[in-house]
Amino acid sequence: MPDSADLAPLAISLPILVACLLLAGGARLPRRAVDATATSAAAAVVLLDLALLMATLHGPVVTWSGGWTPKNGVSVGVVLVADPVGAGAALTAAILMVLALVYSWSYFDSAQGHFHALMLLFLAGMTGFALSGDLFNMFVFFELMGAVAYALTGHKIEEPTSVQGALSFGLINSLGAYLTLFGIGLLYSRTGQLGLAQLAVALSGRPPDVLVAVAFCLVATGLLVKAAIVPFHLWLDDVHAVAPTPVCVLFSGIMVELGLYGIMRVYTVAFAGALPEADVHRVLLVLGTLSAVVGAIMCFAQRHLKRLLAYSTIAHLGLFLVAFATFSAEGSQGALLYAAAHSAVKAALFLIAGVILNRYGGVDELDLHGRGRDATLLPWLMLLGGFALAGLPPFGSALGKAVAEEAVARAGQPWGPAVFVLVSALTGAAVIRAALRIYFGAGSGPPKSSSTVEMTGSDEEAEVGGLLRRVPLTMLVPIVVLLTGALALGVVPGVAAAVGAAADRFGDRAGYLTQTLGAVPTGPLAAVGPTAHGGWTVSGVALGLLSATLAALFAATALYRDRLPSVATTPARWVSPALNGLRAAHSGHVGDYVTWLFVGVAVLCGFLVLPLLR
Repeated sequence: MPDSADLAPLAISLPILVACLLLAGGARLPRRAVDATATSAAAAVVLLDLALLMATLHGPVVTWSGGWTPKNGVSVGVVLVADPVGAGAALTAAILMVLALVYSWSYFDSAQGHFHALMLLFLAGMTGFALSGDLFNMFVFFELMGAVAYALTGHKIEEPTSVQGALSFGLINSLGAYLTLFGIGLLYSRTGQLGLAQLAVALSGRPPDVLVAVAFCLVATGLLVKAAIVPFHLWLDDVHAVAPTPVCVLFSGIMVELGLYGIMRVYTVAFAGALPEADVHRVLLVLGTLSAVVGAIMCFAQRHLKRLLAYSTIAHLGLFLVAFATFSAEGSQGALLYAAAHSAVKAALFLIAGVILNRYGGVDELDLHGRGRDATLLPWLMLLGGFALAGLPPFGSALGKAVAEEAVARAGQPWGPAVFVLVSALTGAAVIRAALRIYFGAGSGPPKSSSTVEMTGSDEEAEVGGLLRRVPLTMLVPIVVLLTGALALGVVPGVAAAVGAAADRFGDRAGYLTQTLGAVPTGPLAAVGPTAHGGWTVSGVALGLLSATLAALFAATALYRDRLPSVATTPARWVSPALNGLRAAHSGHVGDYVTWLFVGVAVLCGFLVLPLLR
């Protein structure tokens, strides 16, 4: 076994090396050899990340590339810093990559190794981003993720919608990245530092600074775009609608979560104390709540399965951000638990959507009415995923939701649990409704909407050579594994405590700086956040059961709304104009997306910069 300091560089370099080999020789290898090589490389990264995670239990694992360790707190070296949260994020990315590659064994008959090479490069970018302790190198890995993601989104170059989605993705994410790079430049001009720990030392003890606040807003913009937080989110559903199913697993399962991880890592280490915490809390709380509500409404209003799941991701990322915005260890614990379970559930649901597309030739919920009556296992797996998304105990999503709700309420937002319940119920209801309609023929076949801005999914094409007559085990097994993992996070003893300890370490700024710079910080840098002690509670279980029950009721109401008395449908008529406005805002025009991006920048600066100008 390599030394613990060598694990992080190996986890990054191994997939890059194998990707290069596949690009050079993939066209000459049999398809099964390409599949086996790529999957084995991803599995090796899982083992490396697991060993790294175990090593972080004794303290952060710091690797200074080339031996360029700090001298008097200053270094020009590239540093990788692994703590339980960063190593856990890298491990999650690697596990999802293995399952996505296994699922794709029946895909892309003419890929010749290019798809597999891109997937491994994507894994390298995500791993490097999660483990980087340097702001500029986070940007480098951020761009590696982005460049590969553009190519994966537009992998089906023969389809115009695929190319259009990739171009929208590339433009919006690149624009966000340029703003981040500009913010990094401002910080470097002010401090002469790029390492997160060095930035923390350079910014400590200074009064709030307009230039630093602007720099944080710009750095956060690119990360908020990657995290698909409203109003930076508009690209996400377009991308998920056209990207191959295994790629959607990675986008919703870990890439957007890494954007949120980046925001909290950068703020917690480098900017805590340099900006007014109340202002940062306020803007993150507003953006998180807005994302949760908008995402949930748009999710419930979809008939295109992949867009439905994409908006569900936006909604849940908003909930995670609300929990993180408490700046408490318990809030971080809840967000981490919730995010881990959500990754597994959402990945499984996207794989089910891929099976539906390749089994029945579409992802339009209404067109697929009753088409899946011959299925046996998948209907129940999809229903299970919908209830897990709604927060049904004892799934890990319910445990994370319970801890996050408690943390948000304790932080002074008594309305927080209600938002968590309603958002979870709406997103879960959308999946349950689709499962009942497709697999059980439920509902009375409501008329299709005449809205010109609603995306139907009726024109989606299968991703395999011909429609599947039966679902192969390589597609079925990853779904079962993912849902089992989501359940295990809620029932295995010690999981909540382990994540709580990881959350404590995530907020331990002093420990991070001590391990990275080799010096014990003093003064304001020495503070350590409160200890997390969240777990299953009576109120948490009750709210989980409530959100699951509401999800079932919402799904039944949507399926049988023509049988309800007119008074019961009055609220829907009131909401309809607002819903049409939301749909129109999600126009698919990249110019509109750019406009909303700069609206988001203005909101950030309004919350964080304007108070400093008074």
